[in-house]
Amino acid sequence: MAKPVSIEKILFSQGFGTRRYCSDLVYADLVKVNGLLVEDPEERIATEGLILNVEGKDWEYHEKAYIAFNKPPNYECSHKTTHHPSVYSLLPAPFVERGLQCIGRLDYDTTGLLLISDDGQFIHKMTTPKKNIGKVYEITTPDPMTPSQIEHLLNGVILDDDPRPCYATACKQVSDHILAMTIVEGRYHQVKRMIAAVGNHVNQLHRAAIGAYVMPQDLAEGQWRWLGSEDLKHLSQSVGAQ
Repeated sequence: MAKPVSIEKILFSQGFGTRRYCSDLVYADLVKVNGLLVEDPEERIATEGLILNVEGKDWEYHEKAYIAFNKPPNYECSHKTTHHPSVYSLLPAPFVERGLQCIGRLDYDTTGLLLISDDGQFIHKMTTPKKNIGKVYEITTPDPMTPSQIEHLLNGVILDDDPRPCYATACKQVSDHILAMTIVEGRYHQVKRMIAAVGNHVNQLHRAAIGAYVMPQDLAEGQWRWLGSEDLKHLSQSVGAQ
């Protein structure tokens, strides 16, 4: 069991501001722990199962943040955006303050499952192709995908700027104009370029799953949720384990 930590350090770790500001929140009677008002910033609190209430809003304590987010269209996965608002503008301010990062960016017009975390090892694990963790994309095309095009994707296509072939590890025809394709890499605009390489075009792109973790049906666009231990296990399952 983790040792108790001062409420000031807890608030700081969760992204509620500088250490001084976190102390001021306590002195201003704006912090409750498991429903009880805290008056001393140095009071040590057990973090297991901790529910904070800061300025009237409940907040679950998590030493490391693992977030599933349903990205809507026309948002950029960047803190410094160019033409569209940032996905971070849709998240609680403490997430930005504590340095959460998108794990593998989605294009501004791509929707679906986006992982966000402040755990560097987890971010690396989920992005390196060596772990063989598949990302499933639902691709809507103007022309039906032909069997030969699908075979080409599975056998590997060459993109203009890279002699290494890109492979789809799985392809499933959902309907005439929708293909579910799994890849383990994350090259620049990879899915769009792969579809273009076989003679078709992407009208809409949606990431439906990562590993064995499927986007929850009740997670609306623009909404987020904490990932639990079982969710993390599903995310870590490789393509071969699905």
